[in-house]
Amino acid sequence: LVVVGDQKGRVGYGVGKAREVPEAIRKGTEKAKRNIMRVPLREGRSLHHDVRGSYGAGKVVLRTAPPGTGIIAGGPMRAVFESLGVQDVVAKSLGTQNPCNMVKATFHALGTVESPRNVATRRGRRVADIWGQRGG
Repeated sequence: LVVVGDQKGRVGYGVGKAREVPEAIRKGTEKAKRNIMRVPLREGRSLHHDVRGSYGAGKVVLRTAPPGTGIIAGGPMRAVFESLGVQDVVAKSLGTQNPCNMVKATFHALGTVESPRNVATRRGRRVADIWGQRGG
């Protein structure tokens, strides 16, 4: 299992299998580079909103965090956030300790993250209108 990223909001993962470890790492890296996805970040530090993701029995909860919090996440999720470039996030994995399922669930959750600009354009509104609706 290999995770690659540019620490600027792009990350991907891949699984490589081979008889020897270096060959498996090479294959996993190639697959990870092919499967790179872009995740919108708030100020390049954190996620825009809290998200949940699941894959198989693995479930993850990703929460935004104020600056200075750091990456509070377990094992494989920490590698995903470090290669993504997120600096402040709180994450919890539920249901499984299998690294592959945790990473896949994390990617499922990251795929649902949207920036306020994207939401505003999809709704045909301005960003100020979207933010104005938060108060109720």
